[in-house]
Amino acid sequence: MSNNCLEVKNLSYQYQTGSSNILALNSVDLLLRNGELIGLLGPSGCGKTTLLRLIAGFEKPTNGKILIENKVVATSNYLTPPEHRGVGMVFQDYALFPHLNTWRNACFGLRRGKNTNRVEWLLELLGLSDLRSRYPHELSGGQRQRLALARALAPGTSIVVLDEPFSNLDVDVRLKLRCELAAVLKTCSASAILVTHDPDEALAICDRVAVMCEGRIHQCSTPSDLVHKPATSFVARFVLQRNVIPIEVGREKIYTPFGTLSKPSDSSITIPHELMLDDQCLELIPNSNGLAEIIGCEFQGQYWLLRVAFGELRLRIRYPLEKTISQGCRCDIRFRSDKTGLMFPGSIRIPLKLCS
Repeated sequence: MSNNCLEVKNLSYQYQTGSSNILALNSVDLLLRNGELIGLLGPSGCGKTTLLRLIAGFEKPTNGKILIENKVVATSNYLTPPEHRGVGMVFQDYALFPHLNTWRNACFGLRRGKNTNRVEWLLELLGLSDLRSRYPHELSGGQRQRLALARALAPGTSIVVLDEPFSNLDVDVRLKLRCELAAVLKTCSASAILVTHDPDEALAICDRVAVMCEGRIHQCSTPSDLVHKPATSFVARFVLQRNVIPIEVGREKIYTPFGTLSKPSDSSITIPHELMLDDQCLELIPNSNGLAEIIGCEFQGQYWLLRVAFGELRLRIRYPLEKTISQGCRCDIRFRSDKTGLMFPGSIRIPLKLCS
């Protein structure tokens, strides 16, 4: 028997706005295993929420299909209603009923006459037992979030989808709740998909993370693989905040805008035409006639993190605290000779050396 509780196969979704057809999802494949928490990570407008709405049953796909527990629940010609899918959804704004108290909100999805012992257990698990008579406006943001999760899990739901559930919370509450989420889901034997645009959040708590851009999944991997083996330059930029620069591969050397590198002697290595490197691999040399310009400066405790424009490139570069530089200053950029070993093209780490 399959260990997958949810399968998304070749899923596409297109809608019309005015006279234009918008392809929101383009041939998406995704597997959610039993007991797994997957993060859907990507910038605004990449298709994350659309994919969640299709899984929950609020939209019908243009192409492809969705299976839950090996049963087809959605195709371009067929749609199982949301209430018959066994999928609980936690919305970004919680969508609680203001005229119902905590207990009645948590029980809302239960069929008439169904045992409420699970609701009792969930409220206890989520620290809401003493608040059962309060209404949503009498609860804190964290308590409303917990209540929305309790309502989604109350019917015995095996799959929960969460649409940026922590985005409206302050930092301390957000950190506390995201740490609790995985434990609560495991206690309830539930699988879940968490939509977020925060890489730190996804990498911290998810078993796997699917990185989306423009309606496609670029990579779906464990947090460790995403960090050490980013599959595309978009994954490197968005998830890891890596710098991605163009390179030209010659017979013996690699030419870049910031210096020439020695080509690896291993002829079996295929070198792509982009190089990914972290914010420590480059250094700035102030120069009023330089080709680069400082467009942002952030204090990071032990160093400045500068955002630098170099033609069409936008780079992130560390700069010592003891030195002074400000937005608008011009500069030159070069490789740091002691840090070039940190660079890696594609998903393969290759030691690279500056040519003398």
